[in-house]
Amino acid sequence: MMEATMQDIAVSMGYGLLTTVWLTICGCMLALSCAFSFGLGQISRWRLLRIFSASYVEIFRGTSVFVQIFWLYYALPALGILLSPMLSGILALGLNVGAYGAEVVRSAIIAVDRTQTEVATSLKLTRWQTLRYVILPQAIPRMIPVFSNNSVELLKATAIVSMISLSDITFQAQQYRIRTSQTIMPFIITLALYFMIYILILYGFSHLERKFAVVKKGK
Repeated sequence: MMEATMQDIAVSMGYGLLTTVWLTICGCMLALSCAFSFGLGQISRWRLLRIFSASYVEIFRGTSVFVQIFWLYYALPALGILLSPMLSGILALGLNVGAYGAEVVRSAIIAVDRTQTEVATSLKLTRWQTLRYVILPQAIPRMIPVFSNNSVELLKATAIVSMISLSDITFQAQQYRIRTSQTIMPFIITLALYFMIYILILYGFSHLERKFAVVKKGK
């Protein structure tokens, strides 16, 4: 009986783990894309792009991620747009965290000494070349620690997808508790799994930070 119980919880939580990991990876990829796209958009020479980028940042930072995921999953169908629970979760998490990331990108770029840009201009580098070879190599190391924190926040926020019946770790733990009336075991496993993913995220960003530090020393 105990073996059957452990096998049942292992299968349930294993499926939930895969869902949570997939949500985290896809959400982080979308967040990173939004961070750079809208972060650069906020300092663009084109006024409409600056306004659009700033509007995105303020809307998604100024509203709850709970409201955002409910709006994507429950409100959009009324407009004829049907999204799966997984896609709704990825979009809500990625767009929300991406808005915070956009501010990180903007702040890191404008923190680079203006004389660097002036030197690049005197060397007749294009705006894109200046960004790629002069500004970003100095700005990215400043972004990494904050991106690490943002990724952890995104991981923790994945628990909200259980509210739209997506079978992540939290949802599977709740379902197992309902089926068996056991509370302690599934939620101990839930805590352990979240912590494991958290450690992997920290390790990944620490490795990235060390890599950029080595490149900087090499230069």
